[in-house]
Amino acid sequence: MELLSVNVGRPKAVEYSDAPAGTGIDKQPVEGPVRVTAPGPKGVSGSGLAGDAICDLRHHGGDDQAVYAYAREDLDVWERELGRPLSCGVFGENLTTSGVDVNGAKIGERWRIGPDLVLEVTSGRIPCRTFQGHLDEKGWMKRFTRQCAPGAYLRVIEPGEIRAGDTVEIVRRPEHEVTVALYFRAVTTEQELLPRLLAAGDALHPEATERAHTYVAKYAQHSGH
Repeated sequence: MELLSVNVGRPKAVEYSDAPAGTGIDKQPVEGPVRVTAPGPKGVSGSGLAGDAICDLRHHGGDDQAVYAYAREDLDVWERELGRPLSCGVFGENLTTSGVDVNGAKIGERWRIGPDLVLEVTSGRIPCRTFQGHLDEKGWMKRFTRQCAPGAYLRVIEPGEIRAGDTVEIVRRPEHEVTVALYFRAVTTEQELLPRLLAAGDALHPEATERAHTYVAKYAQHSGH
């Protein structure tokens, strides 16, 4: 399992982004080491990668979405479906991986990348209008959702420097069944799965935890329990 590329984006003003500073979704591979640290709370902090811009702090960035990873194998599937080349970083991912089952990763799963960095899987990526505008594909959000290959958001457990070519090692894999793909289905098209996400415990993205608890409470109230 390998890190094919480390990708960062600079702010870019575009018509499809509501953020005043534009968007940093157009990420490009960089050479040499990149420092990765916990950025701080969502809403006031951006990316975990040095030199990477997060412009819409309402929906992106922060400790629980510090790093976004996507598998090169899934990009290759989309290349064939869309009939166009897709470079590493084009989905806005910070890490393009090879040989890693990103969507089958479990919430709370930890990856060591290079000698020092340890990341923990928290959630899957939910497509937005900026993503659709960036790719310029009609109906992209629905198509991406149907594919159920969202890629993974991760938090920083131990900071460190990484670079293209570093090995990716799974150093912890929880016993529960909550994968990135299951998370994605629960928060998009199959809300009845939300209660199952709670098995991931504190590793689950706090917003998903709140959403699952709300669903459980509403269901209990409706059923009279």
